[in-house]
Amino acid sequence: MDLEKENYINSVNLNIDTDFPYLVLDVEGDKACPRNPGFQVMHWHEDLQFIYVLDGIIEVRTLDDALQIQAGEAIFINKDVVHFVGEIKNCHYNSFLFPAYFLAFYAGSPAKDFVDSVIMNERLPFVHFTPDSGWQKEITTLLQQLVQLEKNKTDFYVYEVLVRLSSLWLTMRKNITLPQEQKGSVVHLRMQKILRFMEEHFSEDITLSDLSASANISKSECSRCFRMSMGTTPYKYLTEYRLSKAAQLLAKTNEPVGNIAAAVGFHQISHFGKCFKEKTGYSPKAYRAGRGGSQT
Repeated sequence: MDLEKENYINSVNLNIDTDFPYLVLDVEGDKACPRNPGFQVMHWHEDLQFIYVLDGIIEVRTLDDALQIQAGEAIFINKDVVHFVGEIKNCHYNSFLFPAYFLAFYAGSPAKDFVDSVIMNERLPFVHFTPDSGWQKEITTLLQQLVQLEKNKTDFYVYEVLVRLSSLWLTMRKNITLPQEQKGSVVHLRMQKILRFMEEHFSEDITLSDLSASANISKSECSRCFRMSMGTTPYKYLTEYRLSKAAQLLAKTNEPVGNIAAAVGFHQISHFGKCFKEKTGYSPKAYRAGRGGSQT
């Protein structure tokens, strides 16, 4: 898993340096609040994630699977799982991210075993919940309560969140069966090679022939693998990846914008600026000034 993750964006929790690293993203269509430079790119994070769909339909893709989540439904995405969340139809959803240690109660707690049994199982990338069955309805109800807590925070907000997250985990853990068999995927292995090549050469002029050659497949098969795994074209994914890398450089370095544009593979700074603003809603300079925060 560690080698696999190196080929993708690590979407770091924006609240990681606070005393309560719990992050709630409110996403409508292709707009996320707060803004996240890894948004709409295959990424992973060290946090656990629950998503509750308020309206419309979203699609969640991993390297092996794709599934649609409709309004009233939810999904758990395990830590370190490479994934992409996209809009299918008029979507509005809340994403809840938090570190696994929230659920262990205290150092050395035997409760940690009930957490590790899930987060250390690489064959359990996600769990899909529908409000049709008893225990799954409990999950969606708890997520609805977390949605409401964001709208009406009380003096007990932190404790109320922790209680509900623990209840979510207990309900899920008591009712799921942990998978035992490893599932292989030819497309998965091919995409690992292609995306590793992209990670190593994204600053260069990369053609479809280069990408297909990295996995020893034809150009048409390369395009098919991208459609199956990412739901997009190699060119669009490469552009998104370059822009995400640019966002990281803008936030973490003082390099001139022109140098950053060239470093991530854009030959014309005007084209870079146009693409960057379409992705983030900010010009590169404005993004740097605000570090991609949720300014209006």
